Amino acid sequence: MGVIVAKFGGTSLANAAQFCKAQNIILSDPRRRYVVVSAPGKCHSGDTKITDLLYTCHRRASQGQEFGDVFEVIAQRYRDIIKGLNLDLDFEPLLSDIKERIAAGASADYVASRGEYLNGIIMARLLGYDFVDAADIIFFDQNGIFDSERTNEAVARRLSQHERAVIPGFYGSMPNGEIKTFPRGGSDITGAIIARGVNAEVYENWTDVSGFLMADPRIVENPKPIRKITYRELRELAYMGASVLHEDSIFPVKKAGIPVHIKNTNAPEEPGTVIVNEAEPVTCTGGITGVAGRKGFTVIAIEKTLMHVELGFGRRLLSILESNGISFEHMPSGIDTISLVIADSQLDGKLEKVIEEIKAQLHPDSVEVHSNMALIATVGRGMAHTPGIAAKLFTALGNEGINVRMIDQGSSEINIIVGVENEDMERAVRAIYYAFVDSCK
Repeated sequence: MGVIVAKFGGTSLANAAQFCKAQNIILSDPRRRYVVVSAPGKCHSGDTKITDLLYTCHRRASQGQEFGDVFEVIAQRYRDIIKGLNLDLDFEPLLSDIKERIAAGASADYVASRGEYLNGIIMARLLGYDFVDAADIIFFDQNGIFDSERTNEAVARRLSQHERAVIPGFYGSMPNGEIKTFPRGGSDITGAIIARGVNAEVYENWTDVSGFLMADPRIVENPKPIRKITYRELRELAYMGASVLHEDSIFPVKKAGIPVHIKNTNAPEEPGTVIVNEAEPVTCTGGITGVAGRKGFTVIAIEKTLMHVELGFGRRLLSILESNGISFEHMPSGIDTISLVIADSQLDGKLEKVIEEIKAQLHPDSVEVHSNMALIATVGRGMAHTPGIAAKLFTALGNEGINVRMIDQGSSEINIIVGVENEDMERAVRAIYYAFVDSCK
């Protein structure tokens, strides 16, 4: 019998009622032997996530301010969950210890990780599963970089001793034993690490949505669901802002060839979205998997006659970005032109210096800066080797009177990136979506 690793997000574990939903899901399939939990999320729109409250406690304590009122909110949330589940579990010693450690100057990583730690203990007691602390099996090196192979060996060895276990998400430990967290949303990463370590049949990621949609529902009304998507397609869409799970979490399971199943805790009967290495052969050419957009980019357009024969021009251009600590998104080019597409956040306070260095070191004929740009990715394996895809896309944008400022297509032909004005992004996404959505039925 295969093993399923089930990870539950913060909204799935926000209160006792949500815990009960997760419990029913887990116990409905005996293959769900290993469970990864997040800290409690928001119970309602005006609520605050436990992790955010813990960061507030740490910030206040580090500034010598009182944090007891905030910590009491955290403590009461856990008391309410335990009471609502009717568990014989005394959390007061644990809560007191954590509060004392915060007051004594515990690190931000330690403090933030306690939300998952406490939720893990509750879930283990509720299910009757063993509790395995992530700090004992997930490791970072002395530079704070995740130690993949050591961790994989430790997970496989330790969990082979536990028929069923609950593991807190979001954190591991440094060589000296100190707690180290992943980036926010890192419980997704923990789930994938555990899935790889136990060679799971599938990694289930339970959240508050029924998988991926073909477009942002805030932009397109009732977009169609994506039932199956490859890791390559996911990377393209997630990079452009289509976020359901932490995009870094795909790497451990992709390496092991383990599919990820995105499911809705509040609607477990929904099929959700399955993420796989390679889906079955494309049956509908010309179709797209999804379209996503992101605002806030600037284009630096450089023109120089005979640029293409000037040895090292591109290298010197990129070295200017590197020396200023700037990464770029795209670099479309022509015979005598090259453009850098850079996120505005990367250029904060650095643009004038970069332009000056480009002029001084590369002596271009002209340098122009175009700000206020959004990038839109149209992604789909069905696009590859299909004539007329670009024509259909640009016709849709042209019919809406949208000016395209940049075009870039990946060599794999599964995506086309276009740049438009920030204010045109929503209209552009809708135009592309409706141009393609009825292509395959």
